[in-house]
Amino acid sequence: MDALAGLLDGPRARGAFLLRSVLDPPWSLRIQDRAPLTLVQVERSEAWIVPDEGEPRRLRPGDIAVLRGPDPYTIADDPATEPQIVIHPGELSTTLDGRELCDDMDLGVRTWGDSPDGSAVLISGTYQLDGEVSRRLLAALPQVLVLPAEAWSSPLPALLAEEIGRDEPGQEVMLDRLLDLLLIAVLRAWFSRPEVGAPAWYRAQGDPVVGRALKLLDGDPARPWTVALLAAETGVSRAALARRFTELVGEPPMAYLTGRRLSLAADLLCEPEATVGSVARRVGYGSAFALSTAFKRERGVSPQAHREGVRAGAAATAGRG
Repeated sequence: MDALAGLLDGPRARGAFLLRSVLDPPWSLRIQDRAPLTLVQVERSEAWIVPDEGEPRRLRPGDIAVLRGPDPYTIADDPATEPQIVIHPGELSTTLDGRELCDDMDLGVRTWGDSPDGSAVLISGTYQLDGEVSRRLLAALPQVLVLPAEAWSSPLPALLAEEIGRDEPGQEVMLDRLLDLLLIAVLRAWFSRPEVGAPAWYRAQGDPVVGRALKLLDGDPARPWTVALLAAETGVSRAALARRFTELVGEPPMAYLTGRRLSLAADLLCEPEATVGSVARRVGYGSAFALSTAFKRERGVSPQAHREGVRAGAAATAGRG
C-alpha cells in the first residue's frame, strides 16, 4: 500500500446524509452542521462556496467541491446573497429565526428545495461522524478544494445522481459506498494536480529513498521499525535517511510511523469485535497499555473513549433515521 492508498483507505460512510437540492435564485444556505467532511457536486446552474475566512469559490456545472469541517460556511447562487436557510446538525434545516423547513421543502426521496423544476441542482454527501474520515486525511486537505469538471473524467458523479433518488432495498448502503468511491476518486485526481500544493509526504513519494521508506511504513506499519532497519531497507545510512525524510516529509520517520499507526488504530477501533489489545497488535504496539498511552498522548482521549464516542454518534444517527 502506498502513502496515498493508505490515506484514502479511511473514508467509511455509515448512513451518510445524501441530498439533492433544487433551488431558485436568489438562494443562500448557511451550513453549520459541524460535519467533518462534505462533498458537493453541481448538476445544473452555478453555485458559490463562501467560507467565513478566505475567498469565495465558484462552482460550475460538473464541478465538485470537498469541504472540511467543522467550521461553518455558506453556499449560494451569488456571494452577495444573504443566507435565508440554516442547516444545523442532525439534518435539521430552519429559517434564520428558527422555523423548521424540512417538511415544507420536501420534494420526494432525498430531494429538497423550492420546486421540482428549480434552476439550480446540487447533490451533497455528508460524512456525519468524525470516525468515518481519518484525522490524517482531514489534516491533508484545505478547508475548500474544488475539482473542475474539465480536470478529470469519471462515471461516478452521474451514477450518484442516478442512484440518489431511488428508494430500493439496500439503497442506503449503496449510496454510502458510492459516496466513498466518489470522494476517493476526487481526492486522487486533486492530489495529482501539480498546482494544488499537495502535502509534503505526497510529493516525497517521488524521491527514490524517501518514497521507498514511505511505502515500507505504509505497507507494514505493524512491523517493529527502527530508523536503522528502515535505513537498511532503503540502502542509505541512518543519518542520511533521517535527514532526508524529515526534510521532504516534514517530520522524522518514527513520528510519521506513530501518526500512521494511530490513524489506523482509530479506524480499527470502530470495528464491532475489536478490542484495544487486538488493535494494538495489528498496528505494532506490544500491549493495550502501550497503545492507550500513545493514543491518549496524541489524541487527548483513550482508545475506549474514542470508540464509545464513535458508537454513540452512530447510534444517534441511526435513531434520527
